[in-house]
Amino acid sequence: MALTMEEARALYLEYLAHERRASPRTVEAYGADVAELVAFVADKGLPDDPARLDTPVVRAYLAALFGHIGPTSIGRKLASIRGLFGFLKRRGHVSSNPATAVRTPRAKRKLPSFLSVDEAVALAEAGDDREHEGPLAARDRAVVETLYGGGLRVSELTGLDLDSVDLASGTARVLGKGGKERVVPIGREAVSAIRDYLKLRALAVRKGRVPDGRALFLNRDGARLSPRAVEIMVGKRGVAVGTRERVHPHSLRHSCATHLLDAGADLRVIQDLLGHASLSTTQRYTHVSIDGLMAVYDKAHPLAHKAGRSADGPLPTKEDDTQ
Repeated sequence: MALTMEEARALYLEYLAHERRASPRTVEAYGADVAELVAFVADKGLPDDPARLDTPVVRAYLAALFGHIGPTSIGRKLASIRGLFGFLKRRGHVSSNPATAVRTPRAKRKLPSFLSVDEAVALAEAGDDREHEGPLAARDRAVVETLYGGGLRVSELTGLDLDSVDLASGTARVLGKGGKERVVPIGREAVSAIRDYLKLRALAVRKGRVPDGRALFLNRDGARLSPRAVEIMVGKRGVAVGTRERVHPHSLRHSCATHLLDAGADLRVIQDLLGHASLSTTQRYTHVSIDGLMAVYDKAHPLAHKAGRSADGPLPTKEDDTQ
């Protein structure tokens, strides 16, 4: 019996959740992407049968998205469609995957933003005064120090339980992408900040609220701190200390990696620390580090301030230096 598009979508999401054990957010994202394809098929009056959906339909759907979302988002939607039809093909519901013949749009890869060491320290110390002291200030400093010290993703940080952190060894047991667990060092400053926070943890919760017995970082209602709450807090601290650009929790993760690389850490070590599946992802930080090196050179080296001449003639411009 043939499946409808919506039935195929439901089966795929059930597979992701129960067999692949994908995170709820991943299942939600894939579900939303496939739902848009289902709506497109219905809107165009096409057969409501995944077995009859071909490559031109996939191309037409993606073409309709251009101008509304960027290449990266379109690429993610294409990946969702490929995943759906790959699953259906393995289960015998379709004979081929119509999305495999469609090329992923090439997106310009952005270099990760990062803070200087001084900016990272200032961000952690923001609000360290009498006006802002107290349990919430202690919590927020511990959050920032842990994000920066361990290079954690914000979801990894908010997922930490009380028993996830070993303050004696200065490490945290982190659950990363794909449910992969790793143990990372978080640094002395983070350990100290967490100790201070734990003394006040119960006081950070409103009276009458029962604190979550597992979560390390709590909100005022006693529940686990959300990634969105961390994003807002870090952004406000960035404004308070006057950083060069809007600060996101991921900026602290990038800063941790960049500063380790600048200090001579091996790329493989940084890869393990950050939980990157591929070394190519970690290698982006070499470009960031080189950019930082060139910025320092241009600012400090005497030749960078001369009127563009050397003993052998004019210094090559960036456009001229093509060798």
